[in-house]
Amino acid sequence: MRKAYVLLIVPFVATLLPFLYNHPEPALFGMPFFYWYQLAWVLITAAILGVVVWLAKGRDV
Repeated sequence: MRKAYVLLIVPFVATLLPFLYNHPEPALFGMPFFYWYQLAWVLITAAILGVVVWLAKGRDV
C-alpha cells in the first residue's frame, strides 16, 4: 500500500524544479509553456491522486 503513495512525489518534483518549465516556448493556444505546464500538472495530479486513493481503498477492504 505504501508503494502507491510514492506516486504523489511525481507532481511535487515536476513542479518543484523550475528549470524544467521556465521558458515561454512551446506555446499552446497562445499560452506560454510556463502556464500550461503548471495547469496540466493540476489535472495530472488529480488523476494520480485518484489512482492512489483507488489503490489504497482496494487494499483496505
